[in-house]
Amino acid sequence: MLDKLAEYRRAEVDQTPDKTQIWPLYGAGFDNLGVDSKPIEIDLPQYGADDLLVRHDACGLCFSDIKILSLGETHPRIFKNMKVDPVVMGHEVVMTIIGVGENLKAQYHIGQRFIVQADIYDKGVNYAYGYMLQGGLSQYAVIGKRVLNGDDGSYLIPIREETGYVESALVEPWACVIAAYQLKYRTSIKHGGTTWIVGSDDASDTVPYTITAGFDEQSHPAKLALSNVPAKLSAWLRERAAQIGVHVIDVPDIGDTTLESVDDIIILGADAAVVEKVSPKLGMFGILAVVSESPFARSVSIDVGRIHYNRWAYVGTKSSNISRAYSDTPIRSTLRTGGKTWLVGAGGPIGRMHLQRAIEIADGPGTIVCTDVSDARLEDLRVSFEGDARNKNVNLVCLNPMKKEEYGQRMGEIKAAGGFDDIIVLAPIPAVISDSATYLAPKGVMNVFAGVNRGTMATLNLNDMLDKNARVIGHSASSVDDMKLMLHDTEAGILKPNRSVAAVGSLEAAKEGLKALKDATYPGKVVIFPNIKYLPVTSLPELEVKLPTVFAKLHNGREWCVEAEQEFLRIMLP
Repeated sequence: MLDKLAEYRRAEVDQTPDKTQIWPLYGAGFDNLGVDSKPIEIDLPQYGADDLLVRHDACGLCFSDIKILSLGETHPRIFKNMKVDPVVMGHEVVMTIIGVGENLKAQYHIGQRFIVQADIYDKGVNYAYGYMLQGGLSQYAVIGKRVLNGDDGSYLIPIREETGYVESALVEPWACVIAAYQLKYRTSIKHGGTTWIVGSDDASDTVPYTITAGFDEQSHPAKLALSNVPAKLSAWLRERAAQIGVHVIDVPDIGDTTLESVDDIIILGADAAVVEKVSPKLGMFGILAVVSESPFARSVSIDVGRIHYNRWAYVGTKSSNISRAYSDTPIRSTLRTGGKTWLVGAGGPIGRMHLQRAIEIADGPGTIVCTDVSDARLEDLRVSFEGDARNKNVNLVCLNPMKKEEYGQRMGEIKAAGGFDDIIVLAPIPAVISDSATYLAPKGVMNVFAGVNRGTMATLNLNDMLDKNARVIGHSASSVDDMKLMLHDTEAGILKPNRSVAAVGSLEAAKEGLKALKDATYPGKVVIFPNIKYLPVTSLPELEVKLPTVFAKLHNGREWCVEAEQEFLRIMLP
């Protein structure tokens, strides 16, 4: 009997059909996904001399897809008329080349397999895969110059022959997870940037303000804006600026709309109203530094969406030396070795990835607290990972905030003992972000990983930034290098993306899978196989009845693996 999987891997052109199926999204909402709740059939796309024709082999469903469904054309990565040119979602994808354009035959060949860094830029414009470019919720697609020769070169990353389809597709979300722990932040004023120094009512000439780094011959901003700065400091800054070639402008009104995309905003004095008014002027990777011996009188309303997407950071010092706001406690993104880590909203697919990584890495935390409002998800976390945690001498605690007495007691004990060294927020809820920050330990770091929209405000006690040198950072997406690192760790067996899988289905089941994702039906990832026979979304435990020979090959009777995948494809390929 011919091995269907071996035939599929050969990816010969005579295997390809004349028609192919895609899931078009014509606008916001599930009603605009497909036609009559089904994918549509189109002609197999034609490819040119500089193109590749690829087959999508597996595609993970991501909560970012739900954002596309919710926002439609208002999504910041979509800038086209979706009714005329619909979005085909799916960016967690692995693909096989089945056709090579004449000009590319020296570089590519039929049967090569790749994953794609979805955040594709061409001439500075974002053409993300599964957003502007046709994504993995389709059987076949054409890969052109934007992907093969974009601003960062090729966005395709080759995978080994023996690497599984699912573990390859899930490199993309896993890369986002590992990227969250490799964030780098400046430790001084940005060289060549724009710095804005703002004096509040607490600032006066009685405070001996100085800048010992970032404002000298070797490193200094190109532009300096001054607002209400005490006379002595202002005179010193202007004199130094003239010596080193910094352009100085006066901004009498801090609400001035002409000042935008500022790299560094330095506020003299702890004035919450000033912080709130000037923060929107920060540009990408902007840092706001507070220099104040006195505390804030109240909490501050902060755009946590821009902490996440724009990588804003807030730092502070009680010293009169402005440079120390940056350098005294450099922003840490790695988990503290042997420390206490809290995963807020840990029960979903991404939360499981963060937990798995925290347990599996060398020199990880000593205690990990996972919270979620679903007992079923928490129990699945416990069963899946308590053995691994025990083997690594990690204290794993699972708590449901809805069980207020137990939750309050356990969390109160941790707060009384100093709090958490690391808090990873996976729930995009402003009130949850605000509350979580109150548990930060001295020099603790809270990472707003959840994709809260820009403009989402949460109140934070910035006195923790001054008194405890606590930090709030954020993260979004991954780079080509992050993807390559995660693929290396996958193929080396260091991290295992397959453990994230909760359910599988065919292309026809993608809408069902997306609804399940929105409703938090499954504790892990739903993966779609675009080229198999019809299969509704099927959880791994359900395979025991539906596909018993596949279930028999699951690792530990509960986890997806390459062996189970091969058996699955031998049965399910048409």
